Amino acid sequence: MAAPVRVVLAGAHGHGGAHLTNLRRLQDAGAVTLAGVCDVRPVPPERLAGLGRPEQSADLGELVERTGAEITIVVTPIQTHADLAVQALAAGSHLLLEKPPAATLADFERIAMAAARSGRACQVGFQSLGSQAVPAVRKMIADGAIGAVRGIGVAGAWERPATYYTRAAWSGRRRIDGVEVVDGALTNPFAHAVATALALTDAPVATTEIELYHANPIEADDTSAVRLHLTDGTVVTLAVSLCAPRRHEPYLLVHGETGRIRLTYTLDEVTLDDGPPVRYPRTDLLENLVAHVRDGAELLVPLHRSAGFMGVLDEIRRAPDPLPIPDEFQEIDHDAAGLVERRVLPGIAALTEASAERLALFSELGVPWSTPGVALRVAGRTVARYAWRPDLPVTLSPRPHLHPVRTLAGTEVTEVRPADHVHHLGAGVAIADVSGRNFWGGRTYVPGRGPAWLDDHGAQLHERFTARGDGGFTETLSWAGPDGTVIMREERTVSARPLPGCWALDFAFTLTNTTGRPLKISSSAVKGRPGAGYGGFFWRAPGCATGRDVFTATAQGEAGTHGVTDPWLALTAATPRDDGEAAWSLVFVQAEETPEPWFVRISDYPGVGVALAWERALVVEDTLARRIVTVIADGRLTRARAAGLAAEALS
Repeated sequence: MAAPVRVVLAGAHGHGGAHLTNLRRLQDAGAVTLAGVCDVRPVPPERLAGLGRPEQSADLGELVERTGAEITIVVTPIQTHADLAVQALAAGSHLLLEKPPAATLADFERIAMAAARSGRACQVGFQSLGSQAVPAVRKMIADGAIGAVRGIGVAGAWERPATYYTRAAWSGRRRIDGVEVVDGALTNPFAHAVATALALTDAPVATTEIELYHANPIEADDTSAVRLHLTDGTVVTLAVSLCAPRRHEPYLLVHGETGRIRLTYTLDEVTLDDGPPVRYPRTDLLENLVAHVRDGAELLVPLHRSAGFMGVLDEIRRAPDPLPIPDEFQEIDHDAAGLVERRVLPGIAALTEASAERLALFSELGVPWSTPGVALRVAGRTVARYAWRPDLPVTLSPRPHLHPVRTLAGTEVTEVRPADHVHHLGAGVAIADVSGRNFWGGRTYVPGRGPAWLDDHGAQLHERFTARGDGGFTETLSWAGPDGTVIMREERTVSARPLPGCWALDFAFTLTNTTGRPLKISSSAVKGRPGAGYGGFFWRAPGCATGRDVFTATAQGEAGTHGVTDPWLALTAATPRDDGEAAWSLVFVQAEETPEPWFVRISDYPGVGVALAWERALVVEDTLARRIVTVIADGRLTRARAAGLAAEALS
């Protein structure tokens, strides 16, 4: 028999314990011998029981060279993988690298270059890819068992105690002191789900949609939904959480035109349609690497097979930080001392299953804490929600918008799709005419004819969030005409901040012309309809509001304020309730040095806007930037108080 392969283990604590158990099994079988252990902390003898007296050192490269190790197992914190992998390869050792192989795509490529230079093999520890279930499913697909594949859905729901995130300094972190870690649900505990889903197809990922959340007070995500669009048209959706009340075995659901396949990758079980589950054998990846070193056996998970996974990890790494899930949507268990033991999201397992069935993101499943309801919070209260992908008919000129927006006391001060104007959508940006395209919704004013239904409705489409948090977000949108052509791109920044006894909503947007020729922003007033200069930032208040009044520093009432160019304008009203009424005030403040006219309605309906094209068209050659801050207050403000808050809002 060949001599046992000499192995060095880097990282003997934590998950390294599982590798020690496997090494005992293989050492008893005569396949390996543990020659050395590399760790920053001394490893006590009892932890190495049954493995002889391996050398110990904190210097991996030196240890590999001194012991003559042929294989190094790296099972250390994610952010250390690249440096240690390069050291082991440079010292002449083959490598078993725990998943995820690296914290960044750049580090992954650095490992690949080191492996190529050394001529040594690098196997990645995606154990599920050592299962014969994966090639079995691929064969079923190739043989047409379920017809053409239209998508793959992945569901995973596990429980994790609060101590899971305090077990190590890097647990639940996205980065430490500027060093990338990326210890999120999909990039670490459910990394196998991503890698296994990608192993069922040969098409690379074209685009990625990402929704990251955390119920626990951590940097990274503990609950995630990602949708991958592959170049062959296949959609892969993954929805996972570490906030379930108990463990549910994660699975992949392959949707075909005539049937489907379920792969429970943790159990190596495959079910075709309604047939019985079939369990397949799995090859240990260290055994496979030993066979490769000794006999030239083909590696099951060579480094390049993880490239697709690393592409997804890098997209998640570069995504905005996860959104917090408010405590109101959680069940929180405490111990006898009152400390949090664990956090549970009720119904989360069913939500992940619904995602796998429908290939849907959390935001498309009506989840109250999900992204379409991106929450803006002030002083611990949710004061507004932002719908970034509303399901609306084209005649409403679909667009992201804020609704509901509430005062600190909880009174709602926006309205969506009211009966009088169904295309009014809370607070946002809407323009009646951009070079013949309707981004306002409803009918289009035609000179000499009046309002008419035309096939001219455009849509504002969310592209990505570039920043998100409790206090606000920055978003990129595209403005597409009725034929789908993008004519403008928008950078939108929305934030909420406290003011004395109230709060302020800061809304800024920059529109960039992408057509290469001038764009003309018009209103119905520009085209001949008197007083109809609407188009720009617009706020629709609740139609049920009573006692409506509007004023500026110099004017009062609808007739007096409509069209004035004062820097601020206040709208006050009251919302009827069973116990009386709740009064509220909105103070709209323009940040520009030269204010634009106010568009004001309170008699027919309560609505206020900033008119970009009051009497004449506004031509956009390159960019157009505007910012408006709205003070949201309980009670009816006096003119003096409104003026003070307006000044404070801009400061």
